[in-house]
Amino acid sequence: MRPTLFTPIELGGVTLSNRVVVSPMCQYQADDGCMNDWHLIHLGQLAYSGAGLLMVEATHVTREGRITHACAGLYSEHNEAAMKRVVDAVRRLRKDPVGVQLAHAGRKASSQVPWEGREWLRPDQSPWVTVAPSGLPYGEGWHVPHELTVPEIRQQVEAFVSAALRAKRIGFDVAELHAAHGYLIHQFLSPLSNQRKDAYGTHRLKFPLEVAAALREAWPKDRALGARISAHDWADGGLGPDDALSFARELKRLGYDYVCVSSAALVAGQKMPPVVQGYQMPFAEKVKRAVDIKVRAVGMIADVDYAEEVI
Repeated sequence: MRPTLFTPIELGGVTLSNRVVVSPMCQYQADDGCMNDWHLIHLGQLAYSGAGLLMVEATHVTREGRITHACAGLYSEHNEAAMKRVVDAVRRLRKDPVGVQLAHAGRKASSQVPWEGREWLRPDQSPWVTVAPSGLPYGEGWHVPHELTVPEIRQQVEAFVSAALRAKRIGFDVAELHAAHGYLIHQFLSPLSNQRKDAYGTHRLKFPLEVAAALREAWPKDRALGARISAHDWADGGLGPDDALSFARELKRLGYDYVCVSSAALVAGQKMPPVVQGYQMPFAEKVKRAVDIKVRAVGMIADVDYAEEVI
């Protein structure tokens, strides 16, 4: 009997030949947001993996929204041309769909690449001003972000749409909104990072849903659109699984094709459980049972038999 893991599945108007997905993995090798030969080799070898969906790394919608100075972006014509070169090459190597994750790091931007420590950029490392829903730093000693004004919030929505249109022109089959891992969308969702007194604070879903709705309007209906969401902040007073359900229901209402359920990384002082096989599966299962939307599970799924069990 053929394992379900290796059977096709539909995401919107896109068919995946199997249920295996190469998750978006930041490479920290871009030049001012532009992909280069590193990405050509990285994604080129993954094109031969046989995975039903190959996701390109978190791609930032503004220059100041990059996690590090070496992160990929889709905020300029140069970014778009560089990414198209890589994706066109990948297309020649595989028939299965290719997707991109659209992101904005918010207050976690302007940080060091991993091998330099993952801390905030020092004054001698060309830091930039970060933005967030509130002027609250990610952790002790981190830079204090600029609190976005309402007009600036609208500009962020426009930036996501602009990046989505670039992704559309490049020819991606799937677009994924990054609303987890402590980045800008997640920052608006959590009471630990969003302490605004206006409508964007009293209704913390407001900005995330404005972005989500704008992307749904911009992204072709015959391609797939999803979101990575967070089910737990692992910190007192933060988001929990019920918040993920509420967000997933709204995304379903807007016409999203799937959600990818993850957790953590909102605050530096989080208290996570041991990162073992399946540690996030209860969250994905809860969303799947409660919301009529396709769910992608993520996090330490390294065993084929276990992956089949999850499905």
